[in-house]
Amino acid sequence: MVRFVIIGIVIAVAFTLYALVDAAMTDGSRARGVSKPVWIVVIVVLPVLGGILWFLVGKGATAAARPKAPDDDPRFSGTRMSSEDLDAHVRDLEERLRELDNETFPGEKPAQGSESEGEPDAEGGSAPGAEDTKPSPDTDGDPGAAQK
Repeated sequence: MVRFVIIGIVIAVAFTLYALVDAAMTDGSRARGVSKPVWIVVIVVLPVLGGILWFLVGKGATAAARPKAPDDDPRFSGTRMSSEDLDAHVRDLEERLRELDNETFPGEKPAQGSESEGEPDAEGGSAPGAEDTKPSPDTDGDPGAAQK
């Protein structure tokens, strides 16, 4: 009979220590009813009963689920555009971008063929405004020769 009492006391102490460590390590926002320090005192003052109360009442569920990203949220995924609507929207955006590219501001020169500037033309030369990268004949390719 004494053996069962000793085994019961060991189990009660182990359970109380487990509940005490669990209460101490749990995030304070998960404690329900009263604050986390009060739960620790309850577990120490009422060894087995305090542990049972902690697990049944005091320890709340896991932290609230984080909000889903819009790609994963079914409320957003159901509002996708049809293929035709998407194409029309892209065309409208491209047209608006072209308008913004062609817009001039006060004191700015209007762009002259900005799409072809710097590209070679059909004869193999360069378009107007492109820089000439050939060395001049008097320098023979030596950039410091013009300064001598």
